[in-house]
Amino acid sequence: MASVKWLETIEAIGNKFQGYQMATSYRYTQVKGEPGEPVSLIRVRALMVPPGIPDTATRGRLATSGRQLLTGRAWAGRLGISRVEVSVDGGSSWSDAELGEQSSTFAWRPWSFDWDAVPGWHTLSVRATDTAENVQPLEQFWNAQGMGNNMAQQVRVLVE
Repeated sequence: MASVKWLETIEAIGNKFQGYQMATSYRYTQVKGEPGEPVSLIRVRALMVPPGIPDTATRGRLATSGRQLLTGRAWAGRLGISRVEVSVDGGSSWSDAELGEQSSTFAWRPWSFDWDAVPGWHTLSVRATDTAENVQPLEQFWNAQGMGNNMAQQVRVLVE
């Protein structure tokens, strides 16, 4: 998927492809070497454009107080996005974001959220729900190869 620009030909085959990555490597497994479950779909995911400017010392962000428009995209492979939620208090409470038009179930769906930023440290989080009701997890499910990483994004922001 990362090297599509070098694609020269496509060959249709009448059976399930059994190349190395699909047959042995691209799988959810708890122990390396065990067969595990094949990775077949991207898991639901939302990401935000972090507000403010980056602070390299804290790996957080610096923002000004007042209205901040948080924006981002959500996607779920072959499924659509039914909901995006934003937390401005480290996941203690969640509010629905406004969803933009989803031009296709395969397309990223835009979302936005108005945040009244008050001075202090805040942990912003975003999570999505797909049309099959799969919700982006707050903690990452561990597997031996780190496949399917879709933990809810968290961004620390210092509002001044």
